[in-house]
Amino acid sequence: MAEMINSGVAALKTLESWGVDHIYGIPGGTINNLMYALHQEKDKITYVHVRHEEVGALAAVADSKLTGHIGVAFGSAGPGATHLFQGGYDAMADKVPALFIVGQNPQALMNQDFFQEFDEDPWFDNPGVYARTVTTAESLPHVLDEAIRRAFAQHGPAFVTIPNDLANKPIPADGYYSAAANFAKPVLAAPDDSQINALLKLLGEAKKPLIYVGQGTIGAPNEVMQFAKKFQVPVITTALGKQIIPYDFEALLGSAGRVASKPANEALQETDFILFVGSNYPFAETMFKPGIKFAQIDANPQVLGKRHKTDVAILGDAKQVLQRLLTLGTTADPSHWYMANVENVANWHDYNDDMMAGTEGKLRFEPAFREINRIATEDAVFSIDVGDVTQNAVRLLKVNGKQPWITSGLFATMGVGLPGAIAAALSYPGRQVFNLTGDGAAAMVMQDLATEVTYGLPIINVVFSNEALGYIEDEQEDDGQEWFGISLPPTDFAKVAEAQGLTGISVSRIEEVKLAFDRALEISQSGKPVLIDVKMSNERPIPVEKLELDPDKFNGQEIADFKTRYYADKLVPLSAFLEKHGVN
Repeated sequence: MAEMINSGVAALKTLESWGVDHIYGIPGGTINNLMYALHQEKDKITYVHVRHEEVGALAAVADSKLTGHIGVAFGSAGPGATHLFQGGYDAMADKVPALFIVGQNPQALMNQDFFQEFDEDPWFDNPGVYARTVTTAESLPHVLDEAIRRAFAQHGPAFVTIPNDLANKPIPADGYYSAAANFAKPVLAAPDDSQINALLKLLGEAKKPLIYVGQGTIGAPNEVMQFAKKFQVPVITTALGKQIIPYDFEALLGSAGRVASKPANEALQETDFILFVGSNYPFAETMFKPGIKFAQIDANPQVLGKRHKTDVAILGDAKQVLQRLLTLGTTADPSHWYMANVENVANWHDYNDDMMAGTEGKLRFEPAFREINRIATEDAVFSIDVGDVTQNAVRLLKVNGKQPWITSGLFATMGVGLPGAIAAALSYPGRQVFNLTGDGAAAMVMQDLATEVTYGLPIINVVFSNEALGYIEDEQEDDGQEWFGISLPPTDFAKVAEAQGLTGISVSRIEEVKLAFDRALEISQSGKPVLIDVKMSNERPIPVEKLELDPDKFNGQEIADFKTRYYADKLVPLSAFLEKHGVN
């Protein structure tokens, strides 16, 4: 008689073959048989019992972003399933592979409007690259294997619905297999030198060139920096690409837009040529000047020419193409455009350093970022929530090129900081992990601070509390509207943390900040999570998308008012550096 295996166990062994070592979820009657299988496989796959399925789903997506392995979360039928939806759309928007397993009533009760039943496949078909309901126990491992392959191949989330009875049946032990060992990513051919030379020609003709890089260059920071220096081209990164280039690289302008830095926005207004590499930056539609020359390098043919009229488009691996450009290109003469931008970056850094070094007045967010930079280890992992905290982290975190940095990019899901930190601590045990969040986002997921305690995850949680949805408050101001619907009730997040078993620290004065972070560092190093509630003033961060510094565009009073509000006496517009270096 053929050897048999439980179908639920076989399903989990399929996940194991793809490198899955932990899975997030909450049990329910329609997924109990998979839970029983998880108990049998507990030595190989850790079950992470989150407090909310959305947190588990977002953590699974963060796993994929951080490690390249497939992140997995599950929920039971009905509300357990719908709570996974947010993670699914986050993965879809950021083009991240993830697997979501959904419980369902036993087959005999399906399609009868039974308790918590609904037709799940159509629900998940929009965000998913794959959405299927298993129909036989024997096919269960195969469907999961197919889902993972599709997720990787099509860069998105896959959903598999499992009727509960099909996860607890004997199936032939030799009747299923995994494709994990066979999966391979396509290797793109080297670009034709005629395309390389066409791009170099555009570069050579440009007076004010920029290179704008995204996540496709994560493996090529040295090539980007070598390109910048050899061809005298300042560098802009997307916000999601912040981790790629070290903060202290002289020609790193930061990111553009609103979640952005001053030098990047100013340079974009002046440039006559952009080399767009490994990015699908959506705001290019409005941020980039329409009449400039534009070249693009990307490994995905779907995005070539998508965001701007494109003069040269190269399908290829960013690292390989940049290397070829470096080989064939001639070193540029020292550029006044390049030097003006380098000086503009230094001035911007001085401004931010002055703000972080503040010792008097109301407590703002900058002194807390000074302490984060001070205590952060060389390989710290930063999980950043959505809102003002994203904007401030983009500007103030002094990442060194070795520190992963994740957030919810295109979908901008509030509450993503805590799940991302949980994923980071599980995926990189022993490394320092930060969860940086505003009070609005923190309130959405604060129940899962208990998950950090349950699994002994020594995360440093920092909540920036200003009792307002600051990012939206600033939008309402720009729209000329009275503030409405953006206030938050005062919440003592330190006590919330303590109620769940963490150490909670509350600070409201500048002189308390350093001691608070020293204590947090000590607690995290002892293997325990900690939360710092930074009770800060509700002052708007400087709006780099609406600068009022250039005397050619604003009168003296407007500039004085702007500098007073944003403490920007020493901040100099790019136009002054261009004039200094004789750049028209």
